Amino acid sequence: MVKRRNNRQDAIRDIVRGKSIRTQRALVDELQAIGFNCTQATVSRDIADMGLRKLSEGIYVLAEDLHLQRMVSEFVNSVDRVDNFVVIKSQPGTAPGVAAAVDAAALPEVIGSVAGNDTVLVVAASSEASDDLVNLINKLRDAQK
Repeated sequence: MVKRRNNRQDAIRDIVRGKSIRTQRALVDELQAIGFNCTQATVSRDIADMGLRKLSEGIYVLAEDLHLQRMVSEFVNSVDRVDNFVVIKSQPGTAPGVAAAVDAAALPEVIGSVAGNDTVLVVAASSEASDDLVNLINKLRDAQK
């Protein structure tokens, strides 16, 4: 039972980071689409256990991603990728803080980051992982707009 819960919570983490989930029902539907047989009550307990938060825009976000969301929505101007590299352009002087937030989020696709004054270079584990990171950053940027 613990293994199923852990696997389900890992799936929830991936879903919430990859998509804009607004309701528990939507989360249940996403989980069922990938083979988890669960109820809304189960998902509600998982949300509480994992410390998921809802942004004012109604999108669920992981507690560990809140700082990243704040930094990205306030300071990031653009995000681009080339192969497994992601380049994040931010307001002057804010890149070190954005890089620290990326590192603190402990995203599985991130190997590391280097910050200048207004640019962060993030090395992702693969080209697919860099796509996932760009999608997450764009989702977090759009959350405040």
